[in-house]
Amino acid sequence: MALAAAANSSPPPGLKAALEECMEALNCFLCNQFSESLEKLQPRTKESMYHALVYATILEMQAMMTFEHEDIIQASQTMKEAQEICQRFRRKSTVGSSLSGLVSKAESFTEEELHAEVCYAECLLQRAALTFLQDENMVNFIKGGIKVRSSYLIYRELSSFIQSGHCTAGTAHVHLEGGVALGIGAFNLTLSLFPPRILKLLEFAGFSGDKEYGLQQLHEGATTLNLRALLCTMLLLCYYTFLTFILGIGEDDFTEAETLLRPYLARYPKSAIFLFFSGRIEEIKGNISEAIHRFEEGCAAQQAWKQFHHMCYWELMWCFAYKGMWKMAYFYADLLSKENRWSKAMYVYMKAAFLSMLPPEEPRPFGESEVELFRQVSSFKQKIAGKSPPTEKFAIRKARRYKGSRPVPLLVPALEMMYMWNGFTVLGKQRELLEGTMETLMQAEKKLQESPASEYQTDDRCLLLLLKGLCLKHLHSLAEAEACFSAVYGSEKRIRYDHYLVPNALLELSLLYLAQGRNEEAIRLLRRARNSYKNYSMESRTLFRIHAALSRLKADQEENGTDGASPS
Repeated sequence: MALAAAANSSPPPGLKAALEECMEALNCFLCNQFSESLEKLQPRTKESMYHALVYATILEMQAMMTFEHEDIIQASQTMKEAQEICQRFRRKSTVGSSLSGLVSKAESFTEEELHAEVCYAECLLQRAALTFLQDENMVNFIKGGIKVRSSYLIYRELSSFIQSGHCTAGTAHVHLEGGVALGIGAFNLTLSLFPPRILKLLEFAGFSGDKEYGLQQLHEGATTLNLRALLCTMLLLCYYTFLTFILGIGEDDFTEAETLLRPYLARYPKSAIFLFFSGRIEEIKGNISEAIHRFEEGCAAQQAWKQFHHMCYWELMWCFAYKGMWKMAYFYADLLSKENRWSKAMYVYMKAAFLSMLPPEEPRPFGESEVELFRQVSSFKQKIAGKSPPTEKFAIRKARRYKGSRPVPLLVPALEMMYMWNGFTVLGKQRELLEGTMETLMQAEKKLQESPASEYQTDDRCLLLLLKGLCLKHLHSLAEAEACFSAVYGSEKRIRYDHYLVPNALLELSLLYLAQGRNEEAIRLLRRARNSYKNYSMESRTLFRIHAALSRLKADQEENGTDGASPS
């Protein structure tokens, strides 16, 4: 039977029923009925590729929220078992030959075999993601890379097959297309975010990333009724509300995220997942009080999975920090330090950072001392994928100032970490928040001037200049902001520890120029920031933002048909 004939036949009864049952289980999941969702899937996980895949996917989502080693191991094992179930339904040949030249050869794949291919590729991709999470060595990292490459090749061949027109009918076809859209979209979007320097380090030879094509594929997958619509939607919401925010340059278009979210919130008004994303959108729009309300509503909506609470706690911590309500921010950092395993060092550092923002005479909650907390930070160091998370390494390094008998206090550690998460973009949406932050920085500047000279003096002064520059930019005092960023760059040779300040000051100065249409000056500074500095704190995050700025300039030039210096 030829491919076209196979694709046009009705799906096997088992495949049709499996897809319907899995859709029903996902519906339970979105109604916060997490245990019921797993119970619906579990009995058929040894016989149905879709039951096995969706069951393992839910466990993986849980593992990624808890960072509990046992949850990661269980999810990894379950996904491996799901992959073995999918293998059972695949065409009996090697990965290299089963799909190679699929379009030209027109071999007789049944519809069930095509679904097995897309499910198998999805298992590989999700197992790779779990491999990167595990606290193991570089061998596992390479194994993850091999899974990623195999997955990518399968998705690429399936995409070519669908586009060839051979595969046009069948009631289950929309689910096949949704699976391919998820894979192709995820690969293209993710790879488009990576700066070339990091891509080389990851050895993604032969991979290509087209951001617009990736977004288009994910939108198609998200807006058709198929099994992967939820995953496509969640990937897009993560992209619009986290990736472009933290690793981008603060582009302010929330239309796509709100459009995606609206029908889900209408259908699932109490869904913890969608209340969380709704709160996140309000937060980055600067509507902090409304965001707090949504996150609190998300916590109240269900008690079965505390992991969702932890996601909300993290955002609530920052929401109260934006308002300068340091004790409330401390409260959520404290909850996370007790309940969540992602990075206890980071949580304890944030507890200390928030306490240090309080006036010296103000009583500390639970009688805790920021000095003692800072001294404890390094004892909670952990490793994920063989290395500590960059934010944790940053926190441990900053906390060293408290190790000696005469600690030199950090001036505004909460605001510094806020910058690392691009939080000044949020402050920039509300003049009241900006003015409160500016007042805090002025007080810190006065304190620095009155303090005895120390080896950290230039570093501290440059940090305050960087943060003041950001506030001034958002307050539209552009000349003063430019002077602040330029002063940091001018102090480069006197900075002793916080070397990240210089490339970041150049980045912020270039974004200031970009907003003013001074594109050639912006490109020159972005190249300098990218090429002249290495091995500083949070380097990857800065490189991602530089790459985003250069990509934006390149897109603008292509759209306007202008010449000038090439952004690449």
